[in-house]
Amino acid sequence: MIYFRNVSLSFLDRHLFDRISWTIHPKSRIGLVGDNGTGKTTLFRVILDLVHPDSGVIEISGRKQKKIGYLPQDPVELEATGLIEFLRRKSGIAQLEEDLRNLERQISQMQSNTHEYGELSRRYAQATAEFSARDGYAFEARSKQILKGFGFRQGDFDKTCDVFSGGWKMRILLTSILLSQPDIMLLDEPTNHLDTESMEWLEAYLKDYSGTILVVSHDHFFLDKIATSIAELAGRRIHLYPGNYTTYLTEKKRRREALKKEMELQKAQIKKIEGFVERFRYKATKASQVQSRIKMLEKFRDLQSEGNAKSVVMKFPEGKKSVKEVVAVSDLAQVYGDLTVFSNLNFSLFRGDRAAFVGVNGSGKSTLSRLLSISEKPAHGSVTYGDGVNMAFFSQESSQNLNYANNIWEEVQGVSTSADDQAKRNLLGAFLFSGDDIFKPVGVLSGGEKSRLALLKIMLLDTNFLVLDEPTNHLDIKTKDVFQNALLHYSGTVAIVSHDRYFLDRLVNKVFELKDGTIRAYAGNYSYFIEKRAGQTADTNRKREREETAEEKRTSLKDQRRLEAEERNRRSKILNAIKKELAALEEKIAGMEARKADCEKLLCDPQTHKTPPKIKELQMEFKSIQDALTSAYTLWADLSCRMEEAGL
Repeated sequence: MIYFRNVSLSFLDRHLFDRISWTIHPKSRIGLVGDNGTGKTTLFRVILDLVHPDSGVIEISGRKQKKIGYLPQDPVELEATGLIEFLRRKSGIAQLEEDLRNLERQISQMQSNTHEYGELSRRYAQATAEFSARDGYAFEARSKQILKGFGFRQGDFDKTCDVFSGGWKMRILLTSILLSQPDIMLLDEPTNHLDTESMEWLEAYLKDYSGTILVVSHDHFFLDKIATSIAELAGRRIHLYPGNYTTYLTEKKRRREALKKEMELQKAQIKKIEGFVERFRYKATKASQVQSRIKMLEKFRDLQSEGNAKSVVMKFPEGKKSVKEVVAVSDLAQVYGDLTVFSNLNFSLFRGDRAAFVGVNGSGKSTLSRLLSISEKPAHGSVTYGDGVNMAFFSQESSQNLNYANNIWEEVQGVSTSADDQAKRNLLGAFLFSGDDIFKPVGVLSGGEKSRLALLKIMLLDTNFLVLDEPTNHLDIKTKDVFQNALLHYSGTVAIVSHDRYFLDRLVNKVFELKDGTIRAYAGNYSYFIEKRAGQTADTNRKREREETAEEKRTSLKDQRRLEAEERNRRSKILNAIKKELAALEEKIAGMEARKADCEKLLCDPQTHKTPPKIKELQMEFKSIQDALTSAYTLWADLSCRMEEAGL
């Protein structure tokens, strides 16, 4: 259980949380949503005890025993450590292995019939059981399985972590979290650095996860698959909705409509309520009534502010109509050094097409977008535009979209457009640039701000063909929806690279999959593509599994046998020591039992009773033997239990 009890938090004049009370039950799967800046990431940091609230407390049942896995949103730096070794350390397996080696060394130096030896043996049995429960003997195989699910290749396993790019480092960190099997998983935008195939793999993996999941995500599909409840952070409070993200949207709309009706019905009462609050605010006997009315007024005011807020509308200028065949790609190939990204690509895009280009990271999607935009020359083949095509290109590389020497307003003013200054300012506001922010130098903007500014510039241009490479990466859900509606009403042609499946599903009517250096077209939206691909890849996956090289199988089997042999050796050492101790103990018990029988016989002999000192001596010896036997029997039982605990 995670308990929030009246948690409030402010940064300077910014009030993030106001008396939040919330109970998170074990095995919950919660999607945490809210507008940018409402404090979702800060809430995670509060749970991790990295940020302390101004008032209230956060309690985690058995916190010291609970393992929490945290994936931050911002890219991380990793040291120059081998990939598999990093995962061993980060997941805790390396420490367990070290503990086992230390215990083995201590046991080998200890006398087998001592109390310390017994205690070390018990700890060793516990550590071995934990190592086995954590699947430590198959750790490397499991690591490679997860890494492959995230798009890593066989050749990557021998690399050090520092040579990977930021997105791949985040995948490594996510892999380490999954391998550590935490009790609580806090994932802040986990899909930002994943391609669609990796997202689908992660969704399938998390289905069997038995712990608690809290995830911040702007991915509609991901939240629908993972979350069983949604927690919305809005108005400095947590609002809970049962069900996935789609259910949340429906229920939120229903609640808003119900509140509107209630507000209409109670319009006449609102002034009376305000008067009641002012009159009795400081009267103790009316405190609970005042608080309930204050909450009601807050709801009405929040609803009023929503209603008064201007609805943002983004619209592309109406461009000149292009010819039917907008762009023709013929025998296209691209090569970088020894790497052939793809070859022999042939396809056309026609007026009104909204085409998505999908595939795993490294398949060439961004390369193809640069070739389609004529910003890069191909190694072979051609990209030919039809007459009257006016293209605009959004690149993931912000330096290709912006002049860093300008400020934001200068950059917008430099666009050749028919939009007036007010229209430009409205669009700037829609993309979260307002007030004096518009005079910030472009060079000091964050990656997300640069991406939004580049997208804004495109929306001012007179175009009929858009080439967009990951345009939604840094947009919140609201801005993304507004931008999507603008694209839906765009009369031109769109070629888009994106890993946002919900965005693609509503937008595109064609999907081109880049795979193994070739391209394949699917007529339909993203869901249709997934359905068709699933049927086609099922057989391919089975065939690939059967065609694993004999060397890989032999290596895997060899590793397994080596680990099993090490485990047998460990167990054998403990078994031999315990057997030796048991044999000596049983021999000692047999001797004491024989002497005890002799004492009993002598005590029953009439001749013995003729010598009182002899009787007293025998009685003392009999009691001593009986006490020693009791201790020996207890030790024998303890040794037997230790053998069973160790599974020997």
